[in-house]
Amino acid sequence: MNRPRLHLGKVPIDVVDFAEAIDAIDRLIQSRTGGFVLTPNVDHVVGVEKNPAFEHAYSRASLSLADGMPLVWASKLLGQPLPERVSGSDVCGPLLERAGQKGWRVYLFGAGPGVAQKAAEVVKERWGTNVVGVDNPMVDPNDASQVDRIAAQLAATRPDLILVALGAPKQEILIDRMAERLKPAVLLGIGASLDFIAGTVKRAPVFMQRAGLEWAYRLSQEPGRLWRRYLVEDPKFVAILLRTLREKRRSA
Repeated sequence: MNRPRLHLGKVPIDVVDFAEAIDAIDRLIQSRTGGFVLTPNVDHVVGVEKNPAFEHAYSRASLSLADGMPLVWASKLLGQPLPERVSGSDVCGPLLERAGQKGWRVYLFGAGPGVAQKAAEVVKERWGTNVVGVDNPMVDPNDASQVDRIAAQLAATRPDLILVALGAPKQEILIDRMAERLKPAVLLGIGASLDFIAGTVKRAPVFMQRAGLEWAYRLSQEPGRLWRRYLVEDPKFVAILLRTLREKRRSA
């Protein structure tokens, strides 16, 4: 099924609502052809500008979901409005519930020590999800031997769905480099979602998520790790949006 897709800077974003996104991932899994799903936010739009491997991952994504209100607002300025924010963290619950209903084999990969295991216990109890493996190894996507070893380890469990929680851009680059070898599995980059499921990290209140202020909540939780991303790098998003607007007007 062909979906409308907009580009914000170098990042493609599919114009889908939440229900359509879940159904699209379901169809991807049922098709048994493999593929991967990414969830761009402001940080990703800025990051691909200087990282060719990150950009390459986005160019090959089967589905790209707008994980952030600023992307929704920007889409309206670009004349291709996204119907709503479709965050990876919000997608995880309904998708894992559907996995339980349909008997999909799910692998949880990444997050901190013990987090994936705790998340596995939660989803098994809550939705009856068949979790066939968990792991959180140190991994360098640029180390081909490591990527080969991890891909073989994952493939051995015959997963239908692999949730990858390593943070950007590592998870997107690793997903891109493993996806072909993991067919027919579908991979989904989910950032901190396993921490949210396990309860090791709290999500921002819903009103902050809807107001586009989830970044501020996360910054308050981890200022030492996140200050540069949110206060130095992410403001570059405005310049990328303005450039995209100029390019769109020229090509009109």
